[in-house]
Amino acid sequence: MAWDEWEQLKADAAGRQTTGMRLNRADGEPPMPSQTGDLQVKNGDLAKIGSHAHTLYNQLWDKARVAVPTSDTAAGDLSGQGFALGGGLKHVSDRWDEQLKSLMDACAQISNHMQTTKKVHAGDDHYIWRQMSSIASLDAGFDERVGEPGEKNPVYDTKKK
Repeated sequence: MAWDEWEQLKADAAGRQTTGMRLNRADGEPPMPSQTGDLQVKNGDLAKIGSHAHTLYNQLWDKARVAVPTSDTAAGDLSGQGFALGGGLKHVSDRWDEQLKSLMDACAQISNHMQTTKKVHAGDDHYIWRQMSSIASLDAGFDERVGEPGEKNPVYDTKKK
């Protein structure tokens, strides 16, 4: 493609454009994370999220499952007496149990993921620290002297100029 052809295409595109140029976002949207800095999460934040997910899991286990056995018993009694309501109640009880298990699984996954993430990032932090400390000890080795420092080399003496 020749330069003048490129310029003509740009001019044609500019003539068709009704709004200004937008890159990677629409007007009024918040800036992209790469434009504002990196996401920072501290281990305490991860631990807190994991703890809340674990607490929710325990509460769901203790409080939300209470109705399942009694609903199943009532559904069986109603069905045994010939009421169509018994089948409907059993269906609702089964769906409740399925949804509850799904929610509890999600809470467990969140809790486990936060613990894993915390361990991984802690490992990364230790690795970086070890790398940086080895560089610092290497730098310190260059500063060691065998004996007392002597006079400055006269070649580098700036006062004589």
